[in-house]
Amino acid sequence: MATAKLGLIGGGVMGEALLSCLVQQDVYLPSEILVSDPQQERRDFLAQKYGVQVTTDNYLVVKSTTEALLLAVKPQAFDSVVSELEDRQEVITTLPLLISIMAGVPLQKLEAVFPGQPVVRVMPNTPAIVGVGMSAITLGKNIQPLHQQLATRILASVGEVLEVPESLMDAVTAVSGSGPGYVTIFIESLTDGGVCAGLPRAMAYQLALQTVLGTTVLLQKSGMHPAQLKDQVTSPGGTTIAGIAELEGAAFRSAIIEAVLAAKERAQELGNS
Repeated sequence: MATAKLGLIGGGVMGEALLSCLVQQDVYLPSEILVSDPQQERRDFLAQKYGVQVTTDNYLVVKSTTEALLLAVKPQAFDSVVSELEDRQEVITTLPLLISIMAGVPLQKLEAVFPGQPVVRVMPNTPAIVGVGMSAITLGKNIQPLHQQLATRILASVGEVLEVPESLMDAVTAVSGSGPGYVTIFIESLTDGGVCAGLPRAMAYQLALQTVLGTTVLLQKSGMHPAQLKDQVTSPGGTTIAGIAELEGAAFRSAIIEAVLAAKERAQELGNS
């Protein structure tokens, strides 16, 4: 099998998201990508849809990759992947750039397994699937400017990239990693409110979804503070302030803050397990 510029261990949802955007944007040609996954059905799907090389052999991916190796497996599968490479130490010490999107696996652990190698730890989120994700990256001690540029180019294919110190990674996980879960509950609740007010569900959902999307884009493009936009749409004695008063009475803001803090605490627990 020919060498690959990009090696991908793990062809799941997030791995496919990166793969899809990288191919669509011509960052890598399909022939330059080698993906390993234990499921035959998944390998066949990726090979057929994207035209990439596929294998079950993680060692082959590591050995064949020349530019960047992406670890996109679940954290609990990390030890089993490493065990496949333990008898081949020469491979572990001659890796290209290693990019890990495994939640909760710290740089210290990654660099202990891959000594002397350039490592980047990443926390992506699910909107990466449609190319509008948020990826927070932490750079390992062996990263050089060219490695950082390559990692940013790869991750920028699925959205925005923000460099953060590793000490903030659990907080990042709680906000952008878990955030889509909070937002979907809000959209669902806004839809249910519309149904309660008499709207057909499909209509209420369309209204809720576009309102959240439009508000986000408006804030992003205008640079306006959320409070400023809130004040603009809140007329004296009007409908919006009546609704906001109910949210404040239900401690809506506090509930979101507490959700983020709980998610951060859980991320810390998972990282220490």
